[in-house]
Amino acid sequence: MSLNPKILIPLIIIAVVVYSSIFTVNQWEQALVFKFREIHRSDDKPGLHFMVPLVNVAQKFEKRLLNLDQEPQRFLTVEKKDVIVDYYAKWRITDIDIFYTATRGDVLYANGLLGQRINRALRDEFGARTVQEVVAGERTQILNVVTASTSNLPQELGVTVVDVRTKRIDLPTEVSNSVYKRMRAERNRVAKDFRARGSEAAERIRANADREREIILADAYRDAEIIRGEGDARATETYATAYTKDEEFYSLYRSLNAYKNSFSNSNDVLLLEPTSDFFRYFNNAKGE
Repeated sequence: MSLNPKILIPLIIIAVVVYSSIFTVNQWEQALVFKFREIHRSDDKPGLHFMVPLVNVAQKFEKRLLNLDQEPQRFLTVEKKDVIVDYYAKWRITDIDIFYTATRGDVLYANGLLGQRINRALRDEFGARTVQEVVAGERTQILNVVTASTSNLPQELGVTVVDVRTKRIDLPTEVSNSVYKRMRAERNRVAKDFRARGSEAAERIRANADREREIILADAYRDAEIIRGEGDARATETYATAYTKDEEFYSLYRSLNAYKNSFSNSNDVLLLEPTSDFFRYFNNAKGE
């Protein structure tokens, strides 16, 4: 069953009017409602909202963080040397009325204005520092100052800069070479200083070790000589005591040891007279 055109056409017109008078604002959005191209209201919360078709127009903006990521910029340090800085900034729209008035709602245009403001602040901060201060350790301080310098942007552009961070800070090739040469020379100087101090300490330790070695050897030799002298004295005393107890037996014992040591090898030859005192116990058992 087809609808009557007289009924269908009004229904279509009503549906178009209702659709044109409703718009939705998401949680991550904020909206401006215009009335004949003038801002009518800007306090619409997330949800379903109504407006008058052909009279009102709604435009939505991001509530979430937006990113400013420019091409690396070249800045001069206090030494009049260039550094190339690659940075990014995070910002959000905090007042859509001011934002629209200042930028006509164009995020790209707003990024351009923010970039100019941050570049100017970075140029001032880098211009007050040396290359070494910039590269080595004052990045956080610089970025904090830059963030603070954009604190009046909510009143000017309706935006707030949440954070500014550097990706990298490079030196131009001509500057890099001179800086690296200077750093290399400084490291070589420090290395030579360490080597010289190490060699001095090694010589001092070696000299002390040699001196202690000589002292230890001298003490050991002294103690050995004392012990040897005491041993020789005790041996002499023992021999003397033994000899006085039985002189004949002691003489025989010494002669037997002499025979043993002299004839230990079959090739040993002695040229002695038979009547020599060496053979006294061979010629006479009593040694007479």
